[in-house]
Formats: sequence, C-alpha cells, structure tokens
Amino acid sequence: MKKQIHLRINDDLFSIIKTKAEAQNITYQDFIEHALYHYNNLDTKVTRLNNNNELFTFIDLFAGIGGMRIAFESVGGICVFSSENNSFAQKTYFSNFNEEPAGDITKIVETDIPDHDILIAGFPCQPFSIAGVSKKNSLGKVHGFLDKIQGTLFFDVARIIKKKRPKAFLLENVKNLTTHNNGNTFKTIKETLESLDYKLFFKVVDGKHYVPQHRERIFIVGINNEIVSNKQFFSFPNKPTKPVIKFNEILEETVNEKYTLSDKLWLFLQNYAEKHKQKGNGFGFGLVNLDGISRTLSARYYKDGSEILIPQEGKNPRRLTPRECARLQGFPDSFKIVVSDTQAYKQFGNSVVVPLVKAIAKEIITFLGISEKHSQLIDINEMENSVIKRFRSLINL
Repeated sequence: MKKQIHLRINDDLFSIIKTKAEAQNITYQDFIEHALYHYNNLDTKVTRLNNNNELFTFIDLFAGIGGMRIAFESVGGICVFSSENNSFAQKTYFSNFNEEPAGDITKIVETDIPDHDILIAGFPCQPFSIAGVSKKNSLGKVHGFLDKIQGTLFFDVARIIKKKRPKAFLLENVKNLTTHNNGNTFKTIKETLESLDYKLFFKVVDGKHYVPQHRERIFIVGINNEIVSNKQFFSFPNKPTKPVIKFNEILEETVNEKYTLSDKLWLFLQNYAEKHKQKGNGFGFGLVNLDGISRTLSARYYKDGSEILIPQEGKNPRRLTPRECARLQGFPDSFKIVVSDTQAYKQFGNSVVVPLVKAIAKEIITFLGISEKHSQLIDINEMENSVIKRFRSLINL
C-alpha cells in the first residue's frame, strides 16, 4: 500500500515537473516518486532523527485544525500521522502544517499507522456535551455511545491504542463526559482503556488559567503499564504563576463593521435574555468584562455570537473576529485562517486551549523521561528544504 506525501511547490516548478513527466509518458506523481527514490540522504536524515532518544513521535487523531499538534510540537514532538474527517478542517490543517490528514478514522487500518510514542486525540464531544445532549433529547435522538455517527468513534481510538501500544496517550473531551448517562459513559471509557493495560489519570481543567476564557475540559492521560509502576502517579500541571492576560489584550485594533450586531439581532438577544430571566433561567447573551475573562467559546458562535459579545461605546456590541477567537484559544498569530468566518468560528470553537495542552504535554514527556527539545523542528525544516533543493537538481533545474 502506498503512502501519501504532500509538498507545496510553486506554479513554475509544478509546470516544469508536469512537462518533464509528459515527455517521459508518465504521470507527474510517478516522476516525483522516481526522483525521490534517488535521494539517499533523505533516508539517512530520517533515521538520525528517529534514533535520537531526545526526540519523541506522536500521532494526531481527530486533529481538527491542529491545536494539540501545535502544543506537542512546541515541546519537541514530531507528528508522524494525522487524521481528520472534516474537509474544511483538513484545508486549515494543510495550510498550517503542509500535511493533509487522513480522513474517516473508521476506514483507517491500524497497521497503516506509523509506530509512535504518544497518541493524542480530541475525540468528538458533541454526543457527550451538555448542549449536544439537550439538542438530541429535544429531537428525540440518541446520544453518547448510542450515537452511531460520533459516539462510537472512541472505540476507533481504543483499537489503535491496542495495536500500536504507544508509551502514553492524551485524550480530551468536554467536562460533561464524566456525568453523561449517570456516569456510565465515562465508566465504559475508563474500563476500556484500562483493559488495554494502561494506567489512567484524568482531571477537569479550566482553560482560564492560561487564556482569558472560562473553558472546562477533561483530559485523560494513559501511561503504558510496561513503563510505569503502581507507585508512580502522573501529575497534571499546577496553575501558572504568571497572570493570565486580560481579555482586551486579545482584541484587534481595527475591526470591520460587519462584526457589529444589527439593531434587529441585538434587540432579539436582549428580549430573549429578558424572557429567560423572568423564568428564572440563566440563558442570555454574554457581554464581556474586558478586564476579565469570557464565557466558553463554542462551535455555535457563528450563529449570533451571543455567548461572547464585545461592548462598544456608542453602538451595538460586536462579535469576536476569527483572529480574536484564535487568540482566545491561545493560537499564535502566525496561524493561517483560510476558511470563511462561519467555518473559522466552528473550528476555533471546537479546538483546544493550546497553552494548556502544552503544559500537559510537558508533564507527559517529563514523566516519560523525554527531554524537552526545540531544535529538531529546525532540523525537519532543514530536511524539507534539502529535499526540495535536491529534487530541483534531480530534474535539472
């Protein structure tokens, strides 16, 4: 079975490759493969990287737009495989990592996944989230493990863990996972993972200690029992001593007027909030204290932005921009946003608090005895540049 490799090249180079391939009456894919076969230095470099015990490898399942990948790469990890089924998320992922994730995880054969040290996965949370359960109940639909579309995808993570036996794994999901179905859902997850011979540690952590956003998520760390004793315990990171930036520090200086709520929508949200207030409910819009933190950014933010609204002097409040959403989740400004606002809101609403995951990643590699190292990321970039340079020489450019 052939694997795929994705390289971004400019139009001029592509035209030259295509012309040379047509002259030899072969596809340009076969031409590229033939050229790379002659690049022996690539094999040497990869072997050197994999044999360096200061580096570690990981795979990124249910990768979304790569928030967890950024965190693990930032502490020295090398991603050797990724999987994400959403086409819009795939587009964002490719634009930022030059790699198109494999698609439907249910169709991925475990043996086709490279060996790795750590498995990370933010498996779908909608079947377990408070909002997801409420919506499905109202529609008369099943949820949790009875959700045949998303709920059972956890077991695809389990089968990959069973086959590949990583040293450790990190799973992320919504806080409500622990209480869903009177705790039976989490009990099943826990028993399944422990039956694979892993010692489990889990904790609900609030992202507000890292970014100006209240965002509680459960993190499950599993350590292979072959490398951990009964007396060893994994510790989740302590709260950072450095103060969290204020909400107003994530805001852009200039914002398009399209993000300001229309009079009609603003009136609707105020009336809606008042109606629920009279009923004793807490539902309503969330006007942010710019010196504090916000509510949780959700995937539904694209609908009206009601949970996080920015007050504006002399006019209606506004939504966050996609870039502000990225900052609220701890993404660097270098992260490319290449989809529509609607898709961007969904993507960041479904993502993770990057600096929080980075803190957990540090604890995992420390527990495993892996040194945090940053220089290998430069090595990989040098390797890619070297491949392109060598490839140009092979096609006589």
